Amino acid sequence: MKIKAGKLIEKDPFLSPYEEILERRFTRIEKTREKLTRGKISLADWASGHEYFGFHLLQDGWVFREWAPNATSVFVIGDMTGWKEDPCFALHPVGKDGTWELMLPLDAVHHKDLYRLKIYWKGGSGERIPAYARRVVQDPATLSFNAQVWNPETPYQWNYELLHHTRRITNLLIYEAHVGMAQEEEKIGSYREFTDKIIPRIVDAGYNAIQLMAIQEHPYYGSFGYQVSSFFAASSRFGTPYDLKELVDAAHCSGLMVIMDLVHSHGVINEVEGLSRFDGTYYQYFHDGPRGFHKAWNSRCFDYGKYQVLHFLLSNCRFWLDEYRFDGFRFDGVTSMLYLDHGLEKAFTSYDDYFNENVDEDALVYLALANEVIHRVKPDAITIAEDVSGMPGLALEAESGGFGFDYRFAMGVPDYWIKLIKETRDEDWDMGNLWFELTNRRKDEKTISYAESHDQALVGDQTIIFRLIGADMYYFMELGHENYRVDRGIALHKMIRLITLATAGHGYLNFMGNEFGHPEWIDFPRKGNNWSYKYARRQWSLMDNPILKYGFLGVFDKDMIKLAKNNSLYKSPDVRLIKEDSWDKILIFSRMGLIFAFNFHPVNSYENYSFEVGMPSEYRMILDSDSKNYGGHARLDPFQRHFTLHNEDKNSYYLSLYLPSRTAIVLKSIPFLHR
Repeated sequence: MKIKAGKLIEKDPFLSPYEEILERRFTRIEKTREKLTRGKISLADWASGHEYFGFHLLQDGWVFREWAPNATSVFVIGDMTGWKEDPCFALHPVGKDGTWELMLPLDAVHHKDLYRLKIYWKGGSGERIPAYARRVVQDPATLSFNAQVWNPETPYQWNYELLHHTRRITNLLIYEAHVGMAQEEEKIGSYREFTDKIIPRIVDAGYNAIQLMAIQEHPYYGSFGYQVSSFFAASSRFGTPYDLKELVDAAHCSGLMVIMDLVHSHGVINEVEGLSRFDGTYYQYFHDGPRGFHKAWNSRCFDYGKYQVLHFLLSNCRFWLDEYRFDGFRFDGVTSMLYLDHGLEKAFTSYDDYFNENVDEDALVYLALANEVIHRVKPDAITIAEDVSGMPGLALEAESGGFGFDYRFAMGVPDYWIKLIKETRDEDWDMGNLWFELTNRRKDEKTISYAESHDQALVGDQTIIFRLIGADMYYFMELGHENYRVDRGIALHKMIRLITLATAGHGYLNFMGNEFGHPEWIDFPRKGNNWSYKYARRQWSLMDNPILKYGFLGVFDKDMIKLAKNNSLYKSPDVRLIKEDSWDKILIFSRMGLIFAFNFHPVNSYENYSFEVGMPSEYRMILDSDSKNYGGHARLDPFQRHFTLHNEDKNSYYLSLYLPSRTAIVLKSIPFLHR
């Protein structure tokens, strides 16, 4: 598919000075595709390394293959060899590209056998987990990891076959979740527990997609899944491959899409479990020298210019779609991939920042090809870029001159909320700045907004609710215990989430538990907390307890999500500002026929607050953040009918409303002709 820079420039004329660079990048994409496929097969068919490398059962035996170009000899060692080097389990070189192969009889390998590779190179040797291993488990006694043969007699039988080819959800409402910390017990939760306990909660809350974190195997639990060691193995600490398939299947049967966090931005520095120095060299999968090390993350950086690395990563994209039927990916760390300085401590303030020698064009080519593979394998798959830089064209289809992502995260929004809450008194909030930050996005690219994700909940940071209320959460969240900070926190928590959802371009995301104001930060077991799971869990009982105020926030979030779905809020990204008043702390805007009115003032309520509307109509209130159902003060009549008034001097129509302090309301018009 030939991509033309002119299409992108048509959408954004400010890109005209960079046309030559854009054309060069698009030409690199085409030439790389041609080099990989030689024009004989599709790129999606080429991205099938997982069907060639690793252990595979054939009709008359087993075959195992590994790519290790610097190796001088390779052995499979494990349960099948008594963990000794056996000449019968020695691999033999195939071809000249560094591929090694081993053929074994049927009875030589069995389901659940543990194994590793013993790789020799000039001047050294080491044990390694195979790069394409589909199952890796940790020994509870030694805590070491081993690959495991996974070949059950009965493969998983999918219950919901059709979703593999179903249409994409467009009104995207994502529930970001971590399987291990989704349980209330102080332990690591399992895939099955998530299926039984958490999926019903997500469905009840109204979300239509799950974004699953930490699925790829990672040796350190506390890395949140972002230090991947085995890219083709689902984390065994949560259960078996069967259990994960059951989870995805159950989600599909419940009408949920399942998006997976895909970490292709870097790899763990570990050598036995990971890919670093796999064949004795630092440059097999990663860059050699300083460029191959991410100092801030203490990890290895892929060399996206190598065709074997492209084969590995593109095959990894296809594997998770084929094997586990995920519906797409959230690509982690895209900013780190795109820039040689990883975007660290950098403010992207000019288009020049996207078109200079700091851009890793090999990474940009890889991302474009990855999107091509994913959408070819599964046309309705969703891809999301975690990019803070705002690279033009990143979330635009190739046909329109883009690099293929369906969405990008509006990562400036949560950063703005933190900065606003931390540094500015409520009475000094600037409504104009707030409006700008919530709606500042490239108009030709789809975005997903959020008030906070898992990032804002980690130790060292704070959730929005804790920033608003602080330690008073521990003492005044019971009904009947009045407290100003709790009252303020609950009111603003609702308003912040609603205005973020209502102004989002094309989708909204929430991290599990934040919808009801989970009180604790996230802190995984580590030496510093005596390996405790106390803060690596979600306390659902807080929301379920009728004598606590958390339930108010959960109910509000549910009704807010329902409002977005029932009114197809993201059918159009157009949000029209009606009134912005920083003195009165008022923001009023319309979207999809709804009027959203926010009064952020801490104490001032306004009677007869007037603003123009387009046509004569009757309006009904369909959401009121001040409702008793949501822990509010019930200062508004839920059944009140609002009629437009005629301004004869301007020949226009306006509404006059009572807007209580720290309250948001949503109105829906009922045209006179249809009353």
